[in-house]
Amino acid sequence: MIDYYFDHPLAKIHYYRFGVGDKPMLCFHGYGMHGKQFKVLEEQLGHKYTFYGFDLFFHKETVLKHPNLEFIKKGISKKELSDLFLDFCNNHQITTFSVLSYSMGSHYAATLVEEVPERINEFITAAPSTLQPGWLVTFLSTKKVGNKLLERLALSDKGMLNLLKLIKKVKIVDDKTFHILHKEIETYELRFAFYASTTFLKQLELNSSKFITNLNTHQIKSFFIFGARDKNYPEKIGYKFIPKIKNATQLVLDENHEMINVNFSSQLTKLLNDY
Repeated sequence: MIDYYFDHPLAKIHYYRFGVGDKPMLCFHGYGMHGKQFKVLEEQLGHKYTFYGFDLFFHKETVLKHPNLEFIKKGISKKELSDLFLDFCNNHQITTFSVLSYSMGSHYAATLVEEVPERINEFITAAPSTLQPGWLVTFLSTKKVGNKLLERLALSDKGMLNLLKLIKKVKIVDDKTFHILHKEIETYELRFAFYASTTFLKQLELNSSKFITNLNTHQIKSFFIFGARDKNYPEKIGYKFIPKIKNATQLVLDENHEMINVNFSSQLTKLLNDY
């Protein structure tokens, strides 16, 4: 696996390329992860796909060209995001591609379905938070009062921790998720990254009607994967979406939220080989 940079007016994008197949796959990881998250797929699918795993905004080595607070608060539009990845594809002579996403990364992938469905062959998503981010994330990202509160909490030493303890107390997150998130806010840099990630993507809220229509109109084969023990984004969040999609397959794995592993790779390989 080799890592590269793609220099764009919006950002310097760091990404990994692995696999040698003739089908390009753009990969969008979950919060707190990196472009190597889907490396586990290479052994079983690397002969079929070439994977491009991006470090998403405010993660690892990808950096905005204008990382000031005002720019972050404005947020990235769906067109700006799709133009960025289309520029990447055009630069790499990629005409059509598949998209693979997990959790936070599903907001990136769904945006591409909304904006450039004619370029997409397959849509694969696991724990798709874009279908139902939850009231707290929506409040903190898209509501003015909520986002201002998040900003103040992120810039304080104990504010984010106190908020995290509160949402655990009212059972919005379980113990495992609490400990995962706690590690993500231990330092100022991590807290700011959380604030920036949440704020910068606020314009990527799913247009469910356009999303479903584009998947159907362009006959995009779609795979929605959930963890049976995932309390953050359980199977039920797809109930009002997936039945409306003609070429959709749903799979529930015996996993919790942290599901990108060898079992995930094996089950996804079976799905892709069955059609």
